[in-house]
Amino acid sequence: MRLSEQPVAIVGAGPSGALLAILLQRRGMRVTLYEKRGDPRDAHSESGRSINLALADRGLQALAHAGVLDEISADLMPMRGRLIHHLDGTTALQPYGQRPHEINHSVSRHRLNQVLLDVAARQPGIRIYFEHRLQGVDFQQGMAQFQDIRHGRLHDVAMRPMLACDGAGSMLRRCMSTAGFIYVQENDLAHGYKELSIPAGVNGEYRMAADALHIWPRGGYMLIALPNTDGSFTATLFLPKHGAHSFESLTDPAAVNQFFSETFADVRALMPNCVAEFCGRATGFLGTVYANPWHYRGMAALIGDAAHAIVPFHGQGMNCCFEDCVEFDASAARHSSWESLFAEFESSRKPNTDAIAAMALENYQEMSELVAHPDFQLQQALALELERRHPQRFIPRYSMVMFHHEIPYQIARQRGTVQSQILTDLTIHATQLGDIDFGRAAREIESKLTPLA
Repeated sequence: MRLSEQPVAIVGAGPSGALLAILLQRRGMRVTLYEKRGDPRDAHSESGRSINLALADRGLQALAHAGVLDEISADLMPMRGRLIHHLDGTTALQPYGQRPHEINHSVSRHRLNQVLLDVAARQPGIRIYFEHRLQGVDFQQGMAQFQDIRHGRLHDVAMRPMLACDGAGSMLRRCMSTAGFIYVQENDLAHGYKELSIPAGVNGEYRMAADALHIWPRGGYMLIALPNTDGSFTATLFLPKHGAHSFESLTDPAAVNQFFSETFADVRALMPNCVAEFCGRATGFLGTVYANPWHYRGMAALIGDAAHAIVPFHGQGMNCCFEDCVEFDASAARHSSWESLFAEFESSRKPNTDAIAAMALENYQEMSELVAHPDFQLQQALALELERRHPQRFIPRYSMVMFHHEIPYQIARQRGTVQSQILTDLTIHATQLGDIDFGRAAREIESKLTPLA
């Protein structure tokens, strides 16, 4: 039986599961999605995580590849750069790139999931079961057991195969790990997060610039805010879990109010509910997941966050997962067995997911601390100037990651390391671009960076 004729079960009907289902169904496969939560298109359903996403080139390309970009385009909010809010109340815009298309887009995860499920539900080869929780797996029999939460029934589903798109806390990954088939390492970050809100003005207007990602960098912690289509912003506070300024230390409403008033004074007045939201909402956890291998025989495979969850500081979590779906779909065209498909997908994809996991961790220091430093700002300005002068050889690492889906993450990290050293060497005695020896820069670039295809 050809792969295109075989039924596929996907655990998790979030954005990644829904997108993968659309792609595989297009190849003629019969796909069944199982989701433990209710239908997010139902107004009364639990939405799960609602932290806003930064949709970049890789994610946009994946949605276009699946033919669904037009359906979500009206819900995208373009962001042309980072607007840095300094402690003294001054602001500075740091453009993401230097070309009109080099922007990111803010999108509600909940809304994106709704659109993808709408598209999936219209396909004749896709069935979706909500409120169906994976309870356990019998690998010897090749069967998984699901609980129909609404009706309290258990039923078995054949794993032929079963694909895990059930996120960082993947139940299928846990079953594979418990059975000893894979090794899993989960590294928790010392920081957590809380989602807060900045409501629209009385007439639905934006009360801050709507075309930017707002950042309040404060060294060991930061506040960010992404625009929504209704005039509001979704803000996220990233803070250590323990220590002097931490979630552990801020338990009293008066202390929380003082913290926001002193640390984020320019935005405190725009966040009338921040104290209640801070005190009433659970702290979200951040971490990186490493799994090896990602699959067991031709029976089960991990995709997206289930295989390689990353921290959100490079805005690539969903973009990376969507790119997984496209790569998995491409592998499906080249193989006649699930086992060989799984093996190729992992071997080609894992070096890139390891690279973006590392870059996401590195980007936290950049966002929370370095963006406000003059040396960093000079290097960023120099990076853009070197890209203008040497576009085939020097592309800033951030741009390679966010705006060049054709450059694998692994290559972006490797070249980024070389470029970082070049920038450091050129600016060691400089305070402005006029101090840079561009002749030396050209020699360094030509000797250390091969042209990009």
